[in-house]
Amino acid sequence: MMDPGTSTSAPAAAAAAAPAAPSAAASPASPAVSRWAFAVSQRYQHLLDRSVPHAQRRWVATLAVACVYLVRVYFVEGFYIVTYALGIYMLNLLIGFLSPQVDPELQELAGGGGGGGSLPTRGSDEFRPFVRRLPEFKCWLQITWAFVIAFVVTFFSVFDVPVFWPVLLFYWVMLFTLTMRRQIMLMVKYKYVPFTFGKRRYGKRASSTDSASLPRD
Repeated sequence: MMDPGTSTSAPAAAAAAAPAAPSAAASPASPAVSRWAFAVSQRYQHLLDRSVPHAQRRWVATLAVACVYLVRVYFVEGFYIVTYALGIYMLNLLIGFLSPQVDPELQELAGGGGGGGSLPTRGSDEFRPFVRRLPEFKCWLQITWAFVIAFVVTFFSVFDVPVFWPVLLFYWVMLFTLTMRRQIMLMVKYKYVPFTFGKRRYGKRASSTDSASLPRD
């Protein structure tokens, strides 16, 4: 005759062991997903590294993406609030691109410490290159992703908030004007130019004159 305690413990042990089967079947899938995600991330980073020296091609591609987004908004005749948010975000990126890494106003208030990213304001100061708060490559990458995300958002009607778009355009133009006015005043006050064109370059001409001044045999 079978013991009642033994008969009840056997189904309980079987029930306790039953949930372990799905976890054992799902465990081999997680390393495969991790390897796939790592391979995709590595490939993406490799493509970004290869695109670093091709600044002109990168910005042309971003301009094409922006045109696709604008054509999409034009034909849909909506998503103006998304475009407004995109414009505010791009204005923020532009300010970071035009600003030095160390804010000269904050540095002046702090006592003018000799940090490596500070700007020379006198002719006797040591030359230091202009270091941006937001580098060109990061600025390009964030702008490109912003247009891509905004384009995807236009396929979801929940983001199509009905607004009067001339008011948003007026707000953005006013914000852009005031922000750029302050930025230009800072450039004039602290005598820095965040662009490289128009500046003196030392290259082949200097090397040729040095070689010409050497005595000949």
